[in-house]
Amino acid sequence: MSKYDDASWHYGGNYPQDLPKEKASTHIGMFLTWCIDNNLISEDHIQDSIEDIESVRNRTITGADFLINNCDEKITDSDLNKIGNKFAKDYYSLSKKTKFSTKFADYLDDYAKILNNSSTEIDLYMVENSWSNYDLLKPLIGQRFEEWKEFTTTK
Repeated sequence: MSKYDDASWHYGGNYPQDLPKEKASTHIGMFLTWCIDNNLISEDHIQDSIEDIESVRNRTITGADFLINNCDEKITDSDLNKIGNKFAKDYYSLSKKTKFSTKFADYLDDYAKILNNSSTEIDLYMVENSWSNYDLLKPLIGQRFEEWKEFTTTK
C-alpha cells in the first residue's frame, strides 16, 4: 500500500500545540474532495461510503471530514481509482519530486501558492477548511490534471 499523506505525520511533527489536530487534514481533504468531484475515488469507497461521498459532493461535509471519518486520516492508493493513483503519484509527491512536479508543480506548492502565500509548514495548517478556499484551489488542480494527462501521453 502506498500512502500519499497522513494527518498524523503533520500533527505528530512540527505542529502548533494550540491547533486542533483536524487542521492537519485540511490540505489532504481538499485534494480528496477534488478526487471525489472528478470521479477518481476507489470502488471500495463507492461501495462502502457512498452516502459520505454524496455529502462531499453536496457540500454538507468537507473532504477533511471524509478523510477523518472514512480514511483513518490518511490518503492511500486504496482510496483512489487507477487514474487517481497515477495522478496522485505524479502530483501529490511529498517525499520526492517527480518528472511531472518538477516541470509544473506539486500539490503542496500549488496549495501554498493559492491559499497561503507562504511555504512554511506551520502556515499551511492555518488555512481555513472552507468551501470558498476549495473553490480557489479547485481550478488549479483541474489545470494540473489536464497538464498531467497531456504530459503522460507525450512522454
